[in-house]
Amino acid sequence: MAEGDELYQMVFKVSEAFYEKLYNDPWLKDIFKIIKQDIITSQQTDFMVGNLGGPRKYCGRSPSDAHPHIFVDEEMWQLREKYLVEALEETGFPKELGEKWLKIDQAFKSQIIKSSVSECVKRYKGDEIIYVPNPNSKKAA
Repeated sequence: MAEGDELYQMVFKVSEAFYEKLYNDPWLKDIFKIIKQDIITSQQTDFMVGNLGGPRKYCGRSPSDAHPHIFVDEEMWQLREKYLVEALEETGFPKELGEKWLKIDQAFKSQIIKSSVSECVKRYKGDEIIYVPNPNSKKAA
């Protein structure tokens, strides 16, 4: 298993490639417009390094506490997951660690996926509910 700086660099490359895809996707990019790409890349890197056996430097919210205000449905989750798998493969991330990453990711799915915008909850008083309809979807929101 990779350790320390080596693990950090490998996870950073995946996170960077992953968020590059999300920020360039016609649908998903609007979910992230309130956070700078370099910040979320760094947060994701710290979170995953700690969960993959490296130093635990991440001190932000858990995924369930960070996403209650964002409407993420199964279709969005699957697209996001596709980009993550692509980023893992494109960066040459070790297969065993990549499988662990995907398992960790899946562990939070039920806490993030929502079936209706009404399930979204503001994190604080001034927070906004984030709902971005799929521009390519033919179904009504």
